[in-house]
Amino acid sequence: MSKIKTILIGTSGFAENIFRKTCSELKSRGFEIIGVITAPDKPVGRKQVLMPCPVKKWALEGNFEVLEPDRIRKPKWVAKIKGLAPDLIVLCAYGQIIPKEILDIPKYKALNIHPSLLPCWRGASPIQSAILNGDKETGVSIMVMDEEMDHGPLLASTKLQIPNSQTYRELENKLADLGAELLIKTLPDWVEGKIKAKPQEHSKATFCKLIKKEDGKIDWHKSAEEIERQIRAFSEWPESYTDFNGKILKIIEADLEIPSDASSIPLGKTKGEVFLTNSRNLAVRTGKGILILKEIQLAGKKPMSAKDFLNGHPEIIGMIFK
Repeated sequence: MSKIKTILIGTSGFAENIFRKTCSELKSRGFEIIGVITAPDKPVGRKQVLMPCPVKKWALEGNFEVLEPDRIRKPKWVAKIKGLAPDLIVLCAYGQIIPKEILDIPKYKALNIHPSLLPCWRGASPIQSAILNGDKETGVSIMVMDEEMDHGPLLASTKLQIPNSQTYRELENKLADLGAELLIKTLPDWVEGKIKAKPQEHSKATFCKLIKKEDGKIDWHKSAEEIERQIRAFSEWPESYTDFNGKILKIIEADLEIPSDASSIPLGKTKGEVFLTNSRNLAVRTGKGILILKEIQLAGKKPMSAKDFLNGHPEIIGMIFK
């Protein structure tokens, strides 16, 4: 089999993880990476220093040709990709819609590795959404891309159970491992014509949104279960936070009401009110149930246990988080 000229497209740590795990194996199976398309450097931190995304860092390490379109649908970028004449495009977590002019270029189509069991959780935040929703399972899907978001026919998918304590990073890493295995297994069969794409069940589609910084602010009128899931889903970004004397207080780790604290909400406590439980755990009353705070971080300070924070800030007892 002649070399399959392949372009990889992606930006995130999830995409970088998959590309890193599969690149050597795919090369040994006849796939030649002729270019990597990713995002331009972005300003980071207080000094707004321009920094490359994870996929660009990896691509530069591997000495691949790197393209950084501000908008991939611009004619100059379409022409550039046509000039590379790829046989195959593999995309993972890119953040831009790929136009038809590019989708039509490769002989073996443009494929998307998506971290959900499509048609469930189409969109920009499938991993976070699975945790937020309390899903018991998720997975990775590989599909042929069309002009709609995560809409194209499926080539393969594989499932993964979600433990109740799973954080975003933990789940992302497991899905990357799963996605790498699935890609290595699927690509050779696809180009050899051993797999036929199957349409998704569009009537069962669910969608997720692009997460913004303000989504991390905790709504204490939600249930303790919903808030605890948010803390795990947003553990990397945007994190989960509330206001503490005009400063941001991040809730890094929390737990639901534990047996020794059962029915320990004192009468008259307001939603969002901080108190000590029967077993001296720092807790917050929510719209339904109590949330036990385990690890927190005040803006400008290091993360610490809730117990240590309470020792330094006893005034937190009786506060009402808004």
